[in-house]
Amino acid sequence: MQSKQLTWQFAWEYPAFRVKFILGIIVMSLVLFFLQDFFLFIQARNGVLMNDWVLSRLPAYDVSHLIFLILYPATGFFIWRIIRNSSMCITALWGYIFLCLARMITISMIPLDAPLHLVHLSDPFSIFFYGSNVITKDLFFSGHTATLCLVGLCLENKREKMIVFIATGLLGVLLLIQHVHYTADVLAAPVFSYIFWYLGKTITRI
Repeated sequence: MQSKQLTWQFAWEYPAFRVKFILGIIVMSLVLFFLQDFFLFIQARNGVLMNDWVLSRLPAYDVSHLIFLILYPATGFFIWRIIRNSSMCITALWGYIFLCLARMITISMIPLDAPLHLVHLSDPFSIFFYGSNVITKDLFFSGHTATLCLVGLCLENKREKMIVFIATGLLGVLLLIQHVHYTADVLAAPVFSYIFWYLGKTITRI
């Protein structure tokens, strides 16, 4: 406990850290504030139905409980990690900001209709992003997959990273089984995550 307090205490003494942290919280709050209106906009527009070879051969099942059994314990563990590591917190904060902003851009540029036979994902935390609305067109790229991959990239312990990367792969497969995303959405997510992690790391080092 003492180590955790000293880590943040020392970091907070640096003006650059305070600026990066406070500005990050402000930007993240603004992004979350506009997300609901953005998702309502993209849900109302017409999109393209992709011909997905993998999904066409994969029966759709509701595996929501497995998805969240992977995603939220990993997220909780990561929050515990960043509470003890101020540098990792800045990397993750700005990495996630870039993730959200990039998804808004790519989703705007690539209008897609929901995959055939989609089984709605019952996410108890979706209210923070969607409000009470049912959103199915927030597709390219997969936010769930990208977020978990970003967690793995931010972690410093090699064993923890490997576990989270394996979990990311399983999560991507489960999202496809539920037909929540197209295959391209899931495959592209780790590529974007690496870019966001790199940008977040760069901000941390400045």
